[in-house]
Amino acid sequence: PVREYPSSCEGGRNLAQCRLVDIASASNFHSFKLRHFHLDLRLNFAVKEMTGWQVLELVPIQPGAHTLVLDSHPSLLIHSIDCKVPGTTAAQDITLSLTYRVDPFTDYGSSLNISLPASVTRPHRAFQITVRYTTTDGPAIWWLDAELTCGQTRPLVFTQGHSVCNRSFFPCFDTPAVKSTYSATVRVPEGVTVLMSASRSAYSKQERVFQFSMEYPVPAYLVALVAGDLQHADIGPRSRVWAEPCILACAVSKLGGSVERWLNVAEDLFGPYVWGRYDIVFLPPSFPIVAMENPCLTFIISSILESREFLLIDVIHEIAHGWFGNAVTNATWEEMWLSEGLATYAQRRITTEAYGEAFTCLETVFRLDALHRQMRLLGDNNPVSKLQVKFEPGINPSSLMNLFTYEKGFCFVSYLSQLCGDVKSFDSFLRAYIEQFKFTSVVAQDLLDFFLGFFPELKESCVAQREGLEFERWLNDCGPPLCEPDLSAGGVLTGPVQSLCDLWACDPQDPEAIANFNLSSWSTFQTVLFLDRLLDRSPLSNQVMGQLSRCYSAQLDEMNAEVQIRWLQIVVRNSFYPDLPRVRGFLHKHVSVDWTRECVHFNLCGPLSGLQ
Repeated sequence: PVREYPSSCEGGRNLAQCRLVDIASASNFHSFKLRHFHLDLRLNFAVKEMTGWQVLELVPIQPGAHTLVLDSHPSLLIHSIDCKVPGTTAAQDITLSLTYRVDPFTDYGSSLNISLPASVTRPHRAFQITVRYTTTDGPAIWWLDAELTCGQTRPLVFTQGHSVCNRSFFPCFDTPAVKSTYSATVRVPEGVTVLMSASRSAYSKQERVFQFSMEYPVPAYLVALVAGDLQHADIGPRSRVWAEPCILACAVSKLGGSVERWLNVAEDLFGPYVWGRYDIVFLPPSFPIVAMENPCLTFIISSILESREFLLIDVIHEIAHGWFGNAVTNATWEEMWLSEGLATYAQRRITTEAYGEAFTCLETVFRLDALHRQMRLLGDNNPVSKLQVKFEPGINPSSLMNLFTYEKGFCFVSYLSQLCGDVKSFDSFLRAYIEQFKFTSVVAQDLLDFFLGFFPELKESCVAQREGLEFERWLNDCGPPLCEPDLSAGGVLTGPVQSLCDLWACDPQDPEAIANFNLSSWSTFQTVLFLDRLLDRSPLSNQVMGQLSRCYSAQLDEMNAEVQIRWLQIVVRNSFYPDLPRVRGFLHKHVSVDWTRECVHFNLCGPLSGLQ
């Protein structure tokens, strides 16, 4: 049986009533409630295709809805569409072949228009649609030949749905405003293990069939699949690590015992973890982003294993999404900060409890430095710096992912916390917010109305209209955050970084004073903050670059990729030719051969600015 959850946006109001507009979706999601969908797919690694069908269980919620419009993609080959018309008994059900057409929508998708018979469009009566299709080379599905995997022995495939890519994986209401449960049957060749972002799974070895079920409602972009030579090891009572055999031991050694601790801290702060399991799968360096918060199964890039601190932060951030982003989701991509800004705040609450305020402030300083760097590149009046970004038709929401979503959103949430005067009181508010809106999608007004209702004394004092810090300005003004949190508690860690930067800015340098700073004793975040601030001071003279190289280059070669790439950016930005072999070596190690060839050619033929 399908568990009933509200099809909702704007704090639980019915989609047909709230009339939320999502210009990134071609679908008519206001006209139907999606109760559940099932995927039945066969994976063919030889031709890099998935073939099968999808069954959607729908309920009309508007009279006169004689056409169902789903988001699709030109790479999806639709073979046929059927509709099951319910009879008096199951034996009397009738299956009808439906007519359909595919229309252009944007360069990231198309619309699948399905004509429905009048017998199934009566409001509030469920019916089923079956779409038979084949995937080809759409943006959601990444087929990796064996040589592009970590073990280089067997091919691998994974999907990446954020933000609007899963319409090339299966036809759907590809909007975060719509959530539903789902199930899947996946048939694979021998030796292939399949994982999905699902709360339950089973495997029939004889038939080589994997079964999955997600019993909690999720938006389309959080449906994810990976299949390949994957093995697992348990790292906690509700967590396991999945990876190719060659990196599994490393992944376990880096995470063993920590994940359950982080989950416990998060639950103390924000309430129960509602998804049951929290598993992690490490993917090859071809994974297009660092990590993805797919429910029950975080996808994360394997190269991050080199840096314990970046691994820690990114896993904790994805854990935070279990509450902020997955349980409660932004209803449109124009308000992505509702997921990313709140998750970033929650991540830092977790790290403060687990590792102390100084560590959290150091990481925050590093990120806010990056935000201001992006601000200088984009300019103060760039509209993408708004928290409520207004998309123009045809703009791919994925192209507007930026640090403002995370860090300006974090600063606004931190400001709301400061208004309470007590971080513990704000923790209580966030627990209540999750409980109120769990498994729904919301807009900013839902969060702010609930905040002012939770703290009536703040509403009475008109904090939303406080001059210079109006909520409306936070949401709709371009530029940097209106204010930033007090990060002075991180001074014990950030102070030495700034002191060393200042010494390198002196002319002439003081070699003895510089020698007093030992980078090998610093944390990764201190080292990357130092290198980022050196990069901000570029261009540097060839003499200074030579001194920096003599002091640090060999030492940095022994550090992780997050450190190395920053030194190499300094090398490239300042055209420091003696260290160019290090750039070439880094690219050969960390990216695919073909792309390396292009990058090296580009950087050697221009003024070396391509790496940055």
